[in-house]
Amino acid sequence: MSTVIKLRMKRIALSIAAGLLIWFLPVPEGIDLKAWQLFAIFVSTLALVVSNALPMGASTLLGLTAAVATKTLTFQMAFGGYSNDVVWLVLIAFFISQGFILTGLGKRIAYFFVALLGKKSIGLGYGVVFSEFILAPMIPSVTARSGAIIYPIVRSLSHTFQSRVDDRTERKLGTYLVLVAFHAAAISSAMFLTAMAANPLVADLAKHAQVEITWNTWALFAILPGLVCLLFLPILIFLLSPPVIKNTPDAMLMAKTKLKEMGPLSKNEWLMLFTFAGLLSLWIFGSVLQMKAVTAALLGLAFLMLTGVLQWRDLLALTSAWETFIWFGAFVAMAEGLNYLGITTWFGTWVAHGLGNMPWGWAVVVLLLIYFYVHYFFASSTAHVGALYLPFLLVALNLGAPPLITALLFGFASNLYGGLTHYGFGSAPILFGSGFVSFREWWRIGFIVSTVNLTIWISVGLLWWNWLLAV
Repeated sequence: MSTVIKLRMKRIALSIAAGLLIWFLPVPEGIDLKAWQLFAIFVSTLALVVSNALPMGASTLLGLTAAVATKTLTFQMAFGGYSNDVVWLVLIAFFISQGFILTGLGKRIAYFFVALLGKKSIGLGYGVVFSEFILAPMIPSVTARSGAIIYPIVRSLSHTFQSRVDDRTERKLGTYLVLVAFHAAAISSAMFLTAMAANPLVADLAKHAQVEITWNTWALFAILPGLVCLLFLPILIFLLSPPVIKNTPDAMLMAKTKLKEMGPLSKNEWLMLFTFAGLLSLWIFGSVLQMKAVTAALLGLAFLMLTGVLQWRDLLALTSAWETFIWFGAFVAMAEGLNYLGITTWFGTWVAHGLGNMPWGWAVVVLLLIYFYVHYFFASSTAHVGALYLPFLLVALNLGAPPLITALLFGFASNLYGGLTHYGFGSAPILFGSGFVSFREWWRIGFIVSTVNLTIWISVGLLWWNWLLAV
C-alpha cells in the first residue's frame, strides 16, 4: 500500500473517530438525541473536508448517507438541499461564467485595463484590481476567475519584464502582481453575492436567523467599503512588497498587441456582454420586478444556450460546477437539519451566556475576530461558513446586534479571511504555487492586509450601512 493511500486512510479513520467520539458522549442538557447525532455526523464530515481525506463532494455525500442510514434525518430532509434555489443559483452561475472563458471576453477585459493603466507597475496593480471587480459578479469560482483568467496574464506580464522564479528575479515585478491579484480576489469576492460559491450559502443560512439577504442588498452594502479596499490595495502592497521595476510602458504595448491579435469583439463576445449587462440589471432590480436571482440566472443561461454561446456538452464537462452543486446542497441540508433540531440555537445561547456581561458592540467585535482568524485552521471558505457562520450570527443576535448589518458583516468576513494563508481560498494554491511569493512573505502580508481590510469594513462600512438604513 502506497504512502499516499495510507495517509488518506489514516485521515478517514481519524475523521470518523472524531464523529464517533461525539456520538457516544453524554448528550448535553437541552439537546435532542437526534440533534446530537447529527452534530457528530457533521463533525466527521467537516473533518473529512478539512483534512482533504476525500474530495468535498464525496465527503458531504457520505455525511448525508450516514444521516439517512442512522435515521437521524429522513431522506427528504437529507437531500432537500438540492431543491434549494440558492444551490441552483450557484450551479447556473458557474455555467454562465464559463462563457467568459470560452468566448475570451474575460481575458479581453483584463487586457483592456492593463492597456489603459499599465504605464507603471502600480498601474498594472490597478489593472488587475479593476479586472477582478468587473468579472467578480458573474464568475463565482475564485479559482476560475483569479486562477484561469487573471493569473495567466499576471505571469505573462512578469515574464515580459524578465521577472521569473527560476532565475530568482521574481521581485522585479511578479511578486507584487501576484500579491495584488490574490488579495483583490478576496476583496472582490466579498462585494457580490455571486462572486464566491459560499456567499449564497451565507444568504441561505441567514434566513434561519430571519434575515433576508438579496443580491441587491449584498452589493449595495458592500460597494463602498469594498471599493475603498480595492483602491488602497495596490498602494498597500507596493509599500509592503515594492517591485524593483517601477515603470512598465512595455506592459501597455503587450496588452495592446494581445487585444489587436484578438481582433474586434466576436458575435459570441457581444452576446456574452449583453447577457452580463442584462443579468446585472435583473439582479439589481429584482425586488422591483419581483424576480428571484435564480430565475434571472436561468433566463441568462437559456439565452446563452439558445444563441450557441454555450453548448450542453461544455456544461456537462464542467466538473467543478457539479462538484460544487453536490457539496453545497449537502451543506445546506445539514445546516437546515442542525437548525431544525436546535443545535445552532443551543450553541448560540450557550456562548451568549458567556458574553452576557459585555456590551453587544464589543461582543460582536470579539466574535468577528474569532470567526475571522480561526480561518487559519480551515482549508476551505465554504467549510468554515458551513461550520461557524450561523452559530456565530445567532450568538451576536442574541446579544442584541442589529440583524442585517451583523449578518452581512460576517458574510463579508467569510471572503476577506481567504487572504490569510496559501491554502484558505480557491485561488491561493495556484498563485502561491507559482513560486513568486515566499511562504513567510505570503503569511506576513496576508495578516497585515487582513487588519487593514477589517478596519475599513468596520469603520467605513458601519458609517455607510447606518446611512443606508437611515435613508
